Amino acid sequence: MTTDPWPSDERPRERLLAHGAQSLSDAELLAIFLRTGTTGMPVMALSRYLIEEFSGLRGLMTASQGKFCRVKGLGSAKYAQVQAAMEMARRVMDEPLRQGDPLRSPEDTRRFLTSRLGTYPHEVFAGLFLDNRHRVIQYRELFRGTIDGAAVYPREVVRQALEDNAAAVIFAHNHPSGVAEPSQADISLTRRLKEALGLVDIRVLDHMVVGHGEVISLAERGLM
Repeated sequence: MTTDPWPSDERPRERLLAHGAQSLSDAELLAIFLRTGTTGMPVMALSRYLIEEFSGLRGLMTASQGKFCRVKGLGSAKYAQVQAAMEMARRVMDEPLRQGDPLRSPEDTRRFLTSRLGTYPHEVFAGLFLDNRHRVIQYRELFRGTIDGAAVYPREVVRQALEDNAAAVIFAHNHPSGVAEPSQADISLTRRLKEALGLVDIRVLDHMVVGHGEVISLAERGLM
């Protein structure tokens, strides 16, 4: 006879099936993902430890391979599982903005940009290049920098927009600090890019700043 590895009051798999995934805590969701604990540490205890060690699910899911694998009970196989889960989530969130689709709503754009930029530990500046009907031509990560900022060159942005035959563009970058509030440098850069692209009749529709759980639109703020 097999023994149920879950204590009677800690069966997140059964709770998920009965009440839905949204009813589970972060630790319970992680326990289902991990499936097993380690010697002397049941899976729920391991899950709670990891949530605390990485300061939440976000910290765990975005940890580097080295940091992730240094924790007892984790390793390269589980790291690969985490990365696969993250990529599946990104692709689901990307579906409203598949190549060739028109932008349906600002919220679709926000979700897409959050899925792409929201987990980087360093700053990334990206462009969503669109045709004259606001259909997506290409999403491109144009510049990468340190946590303190990315050097953005308007000439390179114009060259890429022309190469993609874009009629319009939405820019975005992340703030690794998690605070999405645009800086004066962000506002000045947007205006420089808008001026440079205007010379070749390409419209800048927006510049979005991605933080942790928040995306701020410079267009909505009237800062363009």
